[in-house]
Amino acid sequence: MHTIIQRACQELAGFQSLCLQMEKRILITGKSMSTLNNYTRCVAHLALHFNILPTHLTHDQLEDYLYLLKKKGAAESFFKHTVYGLRFLFRVVGLPDRAIKLPALKGNLKLPVVLSQKEVQELLQAPILLKHRAIIAILYGCGLRCQELRKLQIKDVDFERNMIHIRQSKGKKDRYVPMGAVLMNEIKNYLMKDKPIKWLFNGKNLNGYSPQGVQRAIREAHRKTSIQKRITPHTLRHTYATHLLEQGLDIVSIKELLGHSFIQTTMVYLHVVMVNNKSVFSPLDTLFEKPEKEFNEKVSRQSFQYENQFYLNILQKRAATRLQRTSQQTCQFEFSFPDRPTTILVES
Repeated sequence: MHTIIQRACQELAGFQSLCLQMEKRILITGKSMSTLNNYTRCVAHLALHFNILPTHLTHDQLEDYLYLLKKKGAAESFFKHTVYGLRFLFRVVGLPDRAIKLPALKGNLKLPVVLSQKEVQELLQAPILLKHRAIIAILYGCGLRCQELRKLQIKDVDFERNMIHIRQSKGKKDRYVPMGAVLMNEIKNYLMKDKPIKWLFNGKNLNGYSPQGVQRAIREAHRKTSIQKRITPHTLRHTYATHLLEQGLDIVSIKELLGHSFIQTTMVYLHVVMVNNKSVFSPLDTLFEKPEKEFNEKVSRQSFQYENQFYLNILQKRAATRLQRTSQQTCQFEFSFPDRPTTILVES
């Protein structure tokens, strides 16, 4: 349990009961435990701020707190989870009217950060530990979420079929993703040298790798590169999808590989892809290129005409010469006599 949640349970009577009610509804509705953790963590911050249960707060107090978050520049995800967490809590405890009064959140279209192929190569060459390099290679080579990577077991890697089995990911869905020859060799090399047990990447006490461990692997590799972009585990997933799209894979196949439920989620990569490796340009750059282009085309056409005329003249001269030779052609017959040879020319 998160530290802030434990603190709220200890300092506020009844908060633990609210958490249990939220957990019960989360499990019944099939939502993930990460959703529960995000909701309860943000609600715990709110409860400790006022030192009172969230269900006892007035509408004005809730608006004051949301205004304070915006004013302090809280992360968009924290603000969103606060609103969603409160809305979920009010419905769980039977206060749907309170949920309706919360502000509606508009979805912002933020384009993901995407690395170039050279930047990915530089990042892969940076780690000293073989485990860290394998982590980065799988995140990019298969487009996995951080949680999916952490839940991978050795048995999920199918070397015979060259596939990785992703089990019960977001939305409680399974899927297979291809490894590729390079990644397969990297994983085999890692397994042979590190010899993990059960989990593909062991953490402390032979448990699965922690989110902080994955982030630390990328952070340490990032420091050794010249890359200026911000890199997270999800950045490699965005880069995977974008590079596949740039290399010609259709958007529907990419949706299945990423495990998206809706094609609209995958469509965001159309905004960052470099179609046919042609970058976007300003029309101003082509405005003054047009006269020059037209002049070059005119010169090219004239050169083509002169060249054609030159060859045409040669052909005409050859035809005239051949005709002249044909008209003056003579037939030569030879008659032999016993006394003296005589040659008679007969013109045809």
